[in-house]
Amino acid sequence: MTTVYGHALFVYQTSTHQEDRCGDAAINLRALPEQRELIDHAASLLGKNRSDFMLEAACERARSVVLDQVFFNLDADKFRQFTAMLDRAPDPNPGLERLMAVKAPWSADAA
Repeated sequence: MTTVYGHALFVYQTSTHQEDRCGDAAINLRALPEQRELIDHAASLLGKNRSDFMLEAACERARSVVLDQVFFNLDADKFRQFTAMLDRAPDPNPGLERLMAVKAPWSADAA
């Protein structure tokens, strides 16, 4: 996943396979009984165990927080690479061209 903010670039790669593996590091939490019951109930609704549910939810939130950052420093070489990507002509996209050719129903030209 690539996110661009101003003159900065952030590339964040995710792997669905990573979430499917058993981890090597333990994460311990303390929760109120009501919180544990809610988490267990939600996990059971998705057919997951508590650990898988909590790890998936925490990773989704962590990705969101990281991707919402608004400033990332780039060295001169990385910035040149970034601007070269922006200056490069986009690859042809016939599907997008077809979509953009469709007139909106509310447009006067659509009739």
